[in-house]
Amino acid sequence: MLAIILPYYKISFFEETLQSLANQTDKRFKVYIGDDASLESPTVLLAKYKGKFDFLYHRFNENLGGKSLTKQWERCIALSGDEEWLMILGDDDYLDSSVVASWYTNFESFKDQSNVVRFGTKVVQQESNTISAIHTHPVWESASDSFVRIVKGVTRSSLSEYIFSRASYKKYGFKNYPLAWCSDYKAFLDFPDGKLIYSINEAIVYFRISSFNISGQQENNNLKNETSILFYQDVIKERIEMFTKEQKLELMMAYEVLIKKSRKLKVEEWIFIIKRYIIYFSLVPFLKSIRRVIISILKK
Repeated sequence: MLAIILPYYKISFFEETLQSLANQTDKRFKVYIGDDASLESPTVLLAKYKGKFDFLYHRFNENLGGKSLTKQWERCIALSGDEEWLMILGDDDYLDSSVVASWYTNFESFKDQSNVVRFGTKVVQQESNTISAIHTHPVWESASDSFVRIVKGVTRSSLSEYIFSRASYKKYGFKNYPLAWCSDYKAFLDFPDGKLIYSINEAIVYFRISSFNISGQQENNNLKNETSILFYQDVIKERIEMFTKEQKLELMMAYEVLIKKSRKLKVEEWIFIIKRYIIYFSLVPFLKSIRRVIISILKK
């Protein structure tokens, strides 16, 4: 059975989330709602949906998401039972009516072959009141190829669009980055655990960007940038062997560019980069990196 984990904090778009769950044509799922000591109680709203789908609501006495969003995800998952598959759905995201049905229809295709399943997505831009075209994926794809497509800007990714095995979650957990920024990226490099990601493109998850969520907020941009840099360092240190030689060089360049967008590289960062260019040696990228180091020194 499938557990849909719903970390709750803000009520602004929550009814649309609940309605999308009530609209599912296949009700073989249970929802676990973890209220992060919100100032906006959802109990009246939840009463409307009693009997429309199976859910458990629990209010935590302490707000944890403000300190560690990944820890809030984890304690919400801990509310769930013994379901083998998990989805974490944002309290402002929503599903089209066929998501659960499509998951079960495709189950035999990915059973024992994949630990991570993802859906097609559309991005809801709240401020402009627009919805993007559908983002689809190869039916079978390695975690490394998927991530490189994200790095290149060819595709996008968000936590809500994935279903993952409890076994993989228990093995790896979520990396506790500030604001949980890039924690989903790290998870979906880890959770596949050597298997391919399976995509269901005919069912859609709607991901909302608004001033109410972290993705749409500008005031934390510096922290987001530094966290992204830390994430890239972790990928290069821990997961680089997943990638081809060409992809390794692309990641190194993306890491370097990411830092330069917000500040100058530190000496230890240049050393880190140069060492990797030597390890993954390719003459032209190596010579270009040396040239960039020299230019950086001369500018000081």
